[in-house]
Amino acid sequence: MTFEARIGLAEENGFSLRPRAMAIFSSSWELPLVAVCQVTSTPDKQQNFKTCAELVREAARLGACLAFLPEAFDFVARDPAETLRLSEPLDGNLLGGYTQLARECGLWLSLGGFHERGQDWEQTQKIYNCHVLLDNKGSVVATYRKTHLCDVEIPGQGPMRESNSTIPGPSLESPVSTPAGKIGLAICYDMRFPELSLALAQAGAEILTYPSAFGSVTGPAHWEVLLRARAIETQCYVVAAAQCGRHHEKRASYGHSMVVDPWGTVVARCSEGPGLCLARIDLSYLRQLRQQLPVFQHRRPDLYGSLGHPRS
Repeated sequence: MTFEARIGLAEENGFSLRPRAMAIFSSSWELPLVAVCQVTSTPDKQQNFKTCAELVREAARLGACLAFLPEAFDFVARDPAETLRLSEPLDGNLLGGYTQLARECGLWLSLGGFHERGQDWEQTQKIYNCHVLLDNKGSVVATYRKTHLCDVEIPGQGPMRESNSTIPGPSLESPVSTPAGKIGLAICYDMRFPELSLALAQAGAEILTYPSAFGSVTGPAHWEVLLRARAIETQCYVVAAAQCGRHHEKRASYGHSMVVDPWGTVVARCSEGPGLCLARIDLSYLRQLRQQLPVFQHRRPDLYGSLGHPRS
């Protein structure tokens, strides 16, 4: 297998393709490199960790400063009871393995949807879907608990009742400075709510991340469209690490992990199956685009209110 096929690089090796008039002529090799990992999690937590660790080590070897893992990177259970049984607190053994991995590899990790037993576990017997950001020393620098839970019934895809085992998070997390730029944390179903992405962008986000486990019906119809829309309307990079393939007899995921630039161009995309893709983050291009197309200066809160505040 070729190098490009093995790591799923696409469109000029993952470097941004832009309209000619907006080109930035800096050396792409000076720009921060991020890796987007695509996996097929199962209920086997040890095997899932082994698979993710191999991809993270490959990302470090290729020079990435930050690696993104998808929602449910820890496991995909067969039912709510198994989900609760397999869940752990943030200071449990599994996160301990990832903190050690981040230190070993010397890169930041976006752990896109950890099944977290929170401080209220004893009272609620429910968990949080928690996006954990680790720095290159293995320290937890941010946690975001998914605020929009996926309770839907899609014909051909089967019912999803995330609230059977999960509590919605109480708040958004302020964007976090990383070697690749300021990252706004979200998870999967959150991408259907543009208010969240606009709030993060207005708070300073330059990269929005949507670790996901999209279904086989909604994936082909909505996945790329939503991600590109979120990038265009916020003028942010969008990074979406995804689950792919069949997890067990009850569930399968769409895959198609990707990176979208602020113009809405897909600049990197994973091929079928587990693997990773790479993209460089060009913040000078982002700033130039925002200057040339200053949509945030043109917003009319006098007509439709400001995000996070009720209309007067």
